[in-house]
Amino acid sequence: LVAGPVTLPTPPGVDRVNVESARDMARAVADALPADAAVMVAAVADWRVEAAGQKVKKNGGAAPALTLVENPDILATVAASPDRPRLVVGFAAETENVIDHAIAKRARKRADWIVANDVSGDVFGGEANRVHLITADGVESWERMGKDDVARGLAQRIADALQATS
Repeated sequence: LVAGPVTLPTPPGVDRVNVESARDMARAVADALPADAAVMVAAVADWRVEAAGQKVKKNGGAAPALTLVENPDILATVAASPDRPRLVVGFAAETENVIDHAIAKRARKRADWIVANDVSGDVFGGEANRVHLITADGVESWERMGKDDVARGLAQRIADALQATS
């Protein structure tokens, strides 16, 4: 388990690597390969602020110009790796055109599956979720259920898929 700065407990029997930044996470994920499956659930920021080479001074109340640098695309990197897992699963948190965006993301990132959900409502901080499993075979929309049930259902699907390919 490669985890960003969270307060969630580590499940029993799991080795955990704690990271602070997207670049740290990319390195830790690469170091964890090869693996049977990669389940990429972290919501890593697409961009980071490039550090200034010197102190940024106040300028009469005007905001300083910040230079943004693209963070590594960990999902796409894992999917393209020579040590690519047999199953690469990504997630898509969307606010509109959920299924269309997830289908495009699966193709663009070369993931096997994308688990998509609409986060425009009460998903963050809520107890339930409705997801769509996007695969090469199509779209499977799951009924709204508790997040623990979503996790158990997804874990079972992953186990079944790995067993079918072994």
